[in-house]
Amino acid sequence: MTSKVTYLGDLRTQSIHVQSGSEIISDAPLDNNGKGEAFSPTDTVANALASCMMTIMGIKARDLGVDFIGSTAEVTKIMNAEPRRIGAIEIVFDMQGVEEEKSRTILERAGMTCPVFLSLSSEIEKKITFNWK
Repeated sequence: MTSKVTYLGDLRTQSIHVQSGSEIISDAPLDNNGKGEAFSPTDTVANALASCMMTIMGIKARDLGVDFIGSTAEVTKIMNAEPRRIGAIEIVFDMQGVEEEKSRTILERAGMTCPVFLSLSSEIEKKITFNWK
């Protein structure tokens, strides 16, 4: 078992990661009867894409002997109305610490092979931008 999800009422859930005990609270978004006081389930999907891409890039960066600590990603999730689902995920990476163009290209390509990227439906548009500083 990976996690255990408990419905807390009022459109809120608590997820516990079994191995670590880490907790995630989710809340329905304002535009879907919720309070918007925490990540919605679809927010976590969009956020997981950026997190997964950075993790895979981090593995590759370690192999290359480079580091991009302090890099950030801004994530925007765009919902479709009918049917209600994620229509697009936009991620803007602001990357730091990697000077060589070849390493940058390798890292960008590695990010696009992350398991979340490859698991998301091809119907979800993925707009990925890398800004290197």
